[in-house]
Amino acid sequence: MFRRKDRIEIKTPAQIEVMRAAGLVVGRTLEALRQAVAPGVTTGHLDAIARDYLATHGATSSFLGYYGYPAVICASVNDEIVHGIPGNRVLNDGDQISIDFGAIIDGWNGDAAITVPVGSVSPELEELSRVTEASMWAGLSAALVGGVLNDIGSAVEATIRSAPAGQSYGIVQEYVGHGIGSKMHMEPNVPNYAVKGKTPTLVEGMALAIEPMVCAGSAANRTLDDEWTVVTVDGSRACHWEHTVAITAAGPWVLTALDGGAEYFASVGIPSPAASKN
Repeated sequence: MFRRKDRIEIKTPAQIEVMRAAGLVVGRTLEALRQAVAPGVTTGHLDAIARDYLATHGATSSFLGYYGYPAVICASVNDEIVHGIPGNRVLNDGDQISIDFGAIIDGWNGDAAITVPVGSVSPELEELSRVTEASMWAGLSAALVGGVLNDIGSAVEATIRSAPAGQSYGIVQEYVGHGIGSKMHMEPNVPNYAVKGKTPTLVEGMALAIEPMVCAGSAANRTLDDEWTVVTVDGSRACHWEHTVAITAAGPWVLTALDGGAEYFASVGIPSPAASKN
C-alpha cells in the first residue's frame, strides 16, 4: 500500500472506488450547504445540515474530533482563511463563506471546500473566488501520471499570478494541500506554489487534496485564541477551494466533484476516466 521511499500511500482501484463513494458524500453535502447559504443563516445551522447528511448516508466525519476539532465543517467567513468553527455567527449580505468538509466511508476519506457568496457580493470578491477556483482546477489538471508534484503547485501559482493587472493576490504558504486516503492528512504535502528542488513523481494510485487558499491582500496570517481559526493580518478577504483527486492511468479523476471533473477536463482537452464512470 505504501511506497517505501517516501511513505506515500498507493491505492488499489477498489480502494479508489470507496474513496469515490466518500467523495460523493462530500460533494453532495457541499452542494446542499451551498444552497442553504443566505443572509440570516448561522454557521451552526450549516454544520447541522452537514451532520444530518452524514447520518443519513452511512458516513462519518473526517473533521469531528480531529485534534479536538468540535464540528463537522469548517466555516470561514470573510477574513477567515481556514478552520473557522461554526456556531452562532449570522451570515450577512455581502459576506462570503468558505466551507470545508470531509467524510469517511469504510475507513477511506474524501475532502473538499467551496467558497460561497452570501447574497450580493462585490465584483472584487467574485473575482477572488473565480481566480482561486480556476487555480484549483489548473492544479487538478496537472495531476497526471509521469509528472511531478511541483507541476501541481506551479500550475496553481501561475493561474493566481495571471490575475488582471493591478490585482496582486496573496498565496497562503503555511497551509497546503495533502495526500489523502486511509487518513485525511497524509504524505505528500501539496504546496499551492512552485518549489525548488526535486519533488515526488506522480504515479497511478496516488490521491491528493489540492486546496489553494488565496487572499485579496497580504497572505500574512495569524491564529485566533480559539487555536483553530486562521485570519488575515491585514483584514483582507480570503478564499478557499479544494477537491480530492485520484491519479489514474486514464487521467485525473476528481473524487469529490459530482461529475468527477468530466465537464472541466473535456473543456480543456485532458483525458479523464470521469466521463465513463459518471
